Amino acid sequence: MSKALSFIKFQPQQFTKVWGGEKLHKFYGKPIGSQIGESWEISGVKGKVSELQAGFGQAHNLTELIAACGADLLGVRVYNKYHGEFPLLFKFIDAKQDLSVQLHPDDTIAQAQHGSFGKTEMWYVLQADLGARLVIGFKPGVDHQAYQRALSEGRITDILNEVPVQAGDAFFIAPGLVHAIGGGVVLAEIQQTSDITYRIYDWDRPDVNGAMRELHLEEAARALVFHDMDQVDCRPERRIDNAPNLIYASDYFQTTLWPINASVSMNTDPADSFMVLMCVFGSAQLIAAGQPALRLECGETALVPACMGEFTVESSGAEILEVIVP
Repeated sequence: MSKALSFIKFQPQQFTKVWGGEKLHKFYGKPIGSQIGESWEISGVKGKVSELQAGFGQAHNLTELIAACGADLLGVRVYNKYHGEFPLLFKFIDAKQDLSVQLHPDDTIAQAQHGSFGKTEMWYVLQADLGARLVIGFKPGVDHQAYQRALSEGRITDILNEVPVQAGDAFFIAPGLVHAIGGGVVLAEIQQTSDITYRIYDWDRPDVNGAMRELHLEEAARALVFHDMDQVDCRPERRIDNAPNLIYASDYFQTTLWPINASVSMNTDPADSFMVLMCVFGSAQLIAAGQPALRLECGETALVPACMGEFTVESSGAEILEVIVP
């Protein structure tokens, strides 16, 4: 295995948002900045492709790495299924204020309207201030007619469903589901490779440049789906140390929580999928035979190539999100 296909880190991309804060720097080691709302950890989104950190071979970014390494990096099944595109996007999000109320299109709409993947995502809450909440879906009994009426009468907030949250909560956000991250919440977001958002309400506030952000009411109306709320809450049913605790398996990603206070074995399958590890608490060491060890600090993310095979994660108290493409 070449050095380029050992454990891989990328340069996080930070984005200023009107609703962003300082917690990604304070708690997760990101560069200091004002109103930093998002840190994109691994991205194949056009125009926002992740750059590799120094020392990972001749490729400069994720696109070049895939071009050079192909199925060795992604796994044969994933490489063939997604035609060499990186299918997932990994972020840390700090909402000092409420995000816009929004939804995302599914694959069919996104492909037809934008030539893109749809946007299925999930959230894992890392930190929540007292009283923090998420907006997920509508209150019971709200249908398309009630939604349109509330929208036209300027009282959309009256029909939104708010969910109180704390660290360790997890939620699956399917395409078409109305949602918003509430102020005081920091979370990890795993999603399809897509940057398409349809806003339906933005709390009547200007953006960082003083202009009102665009709403997408017609697009949202076509993509809106009233999902079964029983499928949204996906916090792990169990929490066993040094073992995989499944959070959620969708058609696009499978996310597992590993609380680690010893040495655990993991593996990737060259015929199947790459793996991404997001350290959300503590720190850990990634070790594989014949490869340089990689230290993963809280707030850092590593890509494990499909061709890696067996490796070890060592820690005296870390929490790791493991993500593969099922």
